[in-house]
Amino acid sequence: MESLDYLMKGFLVAFQWHNLLFAFVGVLIGTAVGVLPGIGPMSGVALLIPITATMTGGMPPEHAATSAIILLAGIYYGAMYGGSTTSILLNTPGESSSVVTTLDGYQMARQGKAGPALAIAAIGSFVAGVIALAGLVLLSEPLSNVALRFGPAEYFSLMILGLCAVSGLAGRSMTKALIMTVFGLLLGTIGVDNVSGVARFTFDMPVLYQGLEFLTVAVGLFALGEVFKTLLVKEDAPGSIVQVGRVLPGRDDLKRSAPSILRGSLLGFFVGVLPGAGATMASFFSYVLEKKWSKHPERFGKGAIEGVAGPESANNAASGGALIPLLTLGIPGSGTTAILLGAFIMYNVQPGPLLFDEHPMVVWGLIASMFVGNLMLLILNLPLVKVFAKIIATPRRYLLPIIVAISVFGVYAIQINTFDLFLLIAFGVIGMVLSRHEYPLAPMVLGLVLGPMIENNMRRALTASNGDFMIFLEKPVSLAFLLLAFLWMIVPLVLKWRRKRILPEEEA
Repeated sequence: MESLDYLMKGFLVAFQWHNLLFAFVGVLIGTAVGVLPGIGPMSGVALLIPITATMTGGMPPEHAATSAIILLAGIYYGAMYGGSTTSILLNTPGESSSVVTTLDGYQMARQGKAGPALAIAAIGSFVAGVIALAGLVLLSEPLSNVALRFGPAEYFSLMILGLCAVSGLAGRSMTKALIMTVFGLLLGTIGVDNVSGVARFTFDMPVLYQGLEFLTVAVGLFALGEVFKTLLVKEDAPGSIVQVGRVLPGRDDLKRSAPSILRGSLLGFFVGVLPGAGATMASFFSYVLEKKWSKHPERFGKGAIEGVAGPESANNAASGGALIPLLTLGIPGSGTTAILLGAFIMYNVQPGPLLFDEHPMVVWGLIASMFVGNLMLLILNLPLVKVFAKIIATPRRYLLPIIVAISVFGVYAIQINTFDLFLLIAFGVIGMVLSRHEYPLAPMVLGLVLGPMIENNMRRALTASNGDFMIFLEKPVSLAFLLLAFLWMIVPLVLKWRRKRILPEEEA
């Protein structure tokens, strides 16, 4: 198989000493990011992009891109591992996809089974990571070959589907998600128009001619926004950390967990492939499935190990699955992969069907490094569970200045421009205000990244059709994507409307 040949070459790239180091640093930081409540993989990846630019400064462009992406991907799937630690020990999810783990993980910890719960979460995440990567190897090449037949009309419709998918599933309110998507698209129009050469929304400021730097917006919204929010919200008294005790799970724990890990891995992978679904939805689906499947559903919520094994496997498999639409179609499946898309573009690597032909070293090196990274995570997490448990106790007064320093130095290092620092602070304030009022930030970042691509493909399609908008409906694949996008938006609204109608009838 051609894919396996490329994968072997990918392992040669992944086993270079500097790439092993980048993978190790990535998964280590990712685990710490997952452990620290409130930071999450999106903020972690956004925060570290400028650091990777500094670390890979002296390398050839292709090698720099490979090493940087390996490190950033390590943070992404490493955070999925780390998120379980606070869920189990403190009843506080490190990131959103670990919310479900609190239901049974914390109850296990209170019963003196914190060690086995953390170990099963690590083992489940490792198995899920390997299964997801096997799927990535098998599906990436065929999908990219199909995508090679796409024209500008198909790409435009596919990106519209990507926007609708993330908007339809981000946050509680679809209206707020759509507002944020449009806001992101509007930000994407700032700068000199590629086709006409006219400056748009620049207010005669040359610094805005090349548009807003994606990194400045992402770091401002996620990292600084979180800092400002933490400063304004009164810090709660820290919860009592449960003692970890014995780490390795018993034979009975492994026997009960194994089927849950397998089911969670497969479910998480396929949910992750869907644009917009993401790890949080995968972990919720897995928990519901395990409870339905169990012969003793009454144990769930009281310390059932299946309630830890399934969701933790699902959220890690979903992070691998979400890379498939990103790498093969150039469509991010989640907020974190939207930031990864921005990182790819920053290194002049365009994800999509040509990625496997134009940058095989980057993509297969990344896939191989994820096998290595998952093994590193398993080796790291089992013996270092007690060490990571102590990270939770880091006082905010030490943590926040470090985040601010990394944000400021990182953003300034990219373009050496003080205007970007003012933008960083402005987006930090905007991020704080929006998140406090429950406006999802991921659709805005996605709108900013995909906006210019949507516009370019729309213009290319209209140029080919002499300005006839019917080209988007006449092409069968384009029409299918647009119909899917329409259904993705309309079905949740219909279900919500039906629920509102049924509830008053039940009350009557």
